[in-house]
Amino acid sequence: MADKSVAAALNPKKSVPIMKWVTPVIIGWLVPGGGHIYQGRMQRGLLLGISTIVCFLFGLLMRGAFFEPQTGDLLTTLIYTGGNVANKMVGIPYFLATWLGYNQADLAGHVHDYGTKFLAGAGLLNVLSLVDTYEIATGQKD
Repeated sequence: MADKSVAAALNPKKSVPIMKWVTPVIIGWLVPGGGHIYQGRMQRGLLLGISTIVCFLFGLLMRGAFFEPQTGDLLTTLIYTGGNVANKMVGIPYFLATWLGYNQADLAGHVHDYGTKFLAGAGLLNVLSLVDTYEIATGQKD
């Protein structure tokens, strides 16, 4: 176990040029699954893209609300700001929905609450997809 840590310290990872990974990551953010498709991973890209879009559409159909940044105590600020970032991480579907006027008030009710979580979950799923895209582009993963 100690030999591996010593070997890792003696052989630091080489930095990967930013232009090698930035294009697929930006494409993957704007179009869920697009970064994988850009890299030639059609099945993985379609699976991740369709999963993210379906999750986002379920959130819209359940009339979930998009998170808006709020201030207050630390927990409120973290939840609402983090939720807002998660919503925006879906990429073009989020911007298209807001551009077309989707603006659901935060209503009480189980279905609306689940819809809000589906909308944020779609963004977090796309973040995982972006991490995978980055790791493939930098050669850390096949």
